[in-house]
Amino acid sequence: MAAHLPEAGQPAHSASSGPTFARRLVAEGLGTALLLATVVGSGIMAERLAGGNVAIALLANTLATGAGLVALILVFGPISGAHFNPAVTLADAALGGLRWRDVPGYILAQIAGGFGGVAVAHGMFREAVFTASRHARAGGAQFLSEFVATFGLLSVVSGCSRLRSTTAAPFAVGAYITAAYWFTASTSFANPAVTVGRAFTDTFAGIVPASVPAFVAAQLTGLLAGIGLLAVLYPHAGQAADEVVVPQPTDP
Repeated sequence: MAAHLPEAGQPAHSASSGPTFARRLVAEGLGTALLLATVVGSGIMAERLAGGNVAIALLANTLATGAGLVALILVFGPISGAHFNPAVTLADAALGGLRWRDVPGYILAQIAGGFGGVAVAHGMFREAVFTASRHARAGGAQFLSEFVATFGLLSVVSGCSRLRSTTAAPFAVGAYITAAYWFTASTSFANPAVTVGRAFTDTFAGIVPASVPAFVAAQLTGLLAGIGLLAVLYPHAGQAADEVVVPQPTDP
C-alpha cells in the first residue's frame, strides 16, 4: 500500500533505473495474494478459536493484518512500491510516480493476486476454493466508513512521501490499517482489490457481492478526496518525494 514517486525531471520507472515491469507485476500480484491470505486466513482462525466472541476474533484478525502488511511492504516495496491496492496505484499515477500505461497491469495483478490469496487461505483451512459471501455490509454508515478509511490511508501514504519517511512509513501504514479496523464501521477495507476478493469468501472477512459496488465507489471517492488534499497541502509532492515506503533500487 505504498507508492513510488519520481525525482523531479526524471521519467517514472524507466527500464534502466529500476526493476522491470514484469518483476513489478509479480511483486504486486504475490504481495496482494499474501495480504488476502493473511486477512482471510487469520479471520478463519480467529473465528474458530474465539468461541463466538466477535471482539476477540476481530482483534486477532486486526493484529495479523497489520503485522502482515508491515512485513509485506518491507519485502516488496523495493520492487514495485508495494501498492497492493488499485486506489494507491491510481493515486501514484495521478501524482506522476507511475506511468499511466502501467496502471492496468498493476490493477490486474492486484485483483488476480487477491483471488489467489483467498483460494490459498481457503485451502489451508479446508474451505471451498471460492464461495460467495453472505456477510452483508450495506448502508450509509458503511459507505462513509470506506470513504474515511481510504482517504486516511492515502493521507498517510502521501504524508510519508512528502516527508521522505522511508523507514517509518511501512509501520505508519500498518498502524493506520490496524487502527482503522476499529474506528470504522466497515472494518476498513480501503482497497478495491481486497474488497472484490473478500466477496468470494463466506467467512469472517467476507462481504456479500451485492455490497461490493458501493464499497468500491466509496473507496474511489476517498481516493479523489485524498488526491485533492495532497494537492492543497503539498502542491509539489510529485516532484519532492522520492518514494513512500522504501527506496526502489537501481538494477545493474
